[in-house]
Amino acid sequence: MDSPVPPPADAGGTPAPAGTGGTTVPDGGAGRSPAPAEPRPRRRDRHGRGMRGPVAPPQVPLSVSRADAFVDLVYDSRDRLERRWPQLADVDFLVVEVPGFGPDGAAGLPDDEETVPLGRLLPADGDQRDRVLVYRRPVEIRTKNRDERALLVHEVVVEQVAELLGLAPESVDPRYGQD
Repeated sequence: MDSPVPPPADAGGTPAPAGTGGTTVPDGGAGRSPAPAEPRPRRRDRHGRGMRGPVAPPQVPLSVSRADAFVDLVYDSRDRLERRWPQLADVDFLVVEVPGFGPDGAAGLPDDEETVPLGRLLPADGDQRDRVLVYRRPVEIRTKNRDERALLVHEVVVEQVAELLGLAPESVDPRYGQD
């Protein structure tokens, strides 16, 4: 009769359980089995069409949305004018998608106005400060590229500030109307 032979042991490992073909399970010499690996988060499904990372890192201009870039243009114009007119620090500059929505409420287009406004001034009312609104979509539709958009945004902001201050746009910004 044959006596059972223990499975072979590898250096630094414990003998494998009987019936596993004599392979060893590494234990790091500590006499315990390894910790189970945590499941990795799946990035893609098995066909490679699952969730992906961002197209560009956040510090690259590509990752800035059109709406965010437009707000930046309005704030750049505001900052440029605030250096010359410090009283503009008490004015809120807001970007609204289209007229009739947002802070101007249901005050859409008047019946006699055929063109869509690019901006609007809302004077102070009770606890509300003076507000300059710039309508993003009408401005974007009238421009072809970022440079034209920046010029038009600045002109709209200058016109609204001029109305607020009761001055001509040329006196608010001497470069008004120049290309």
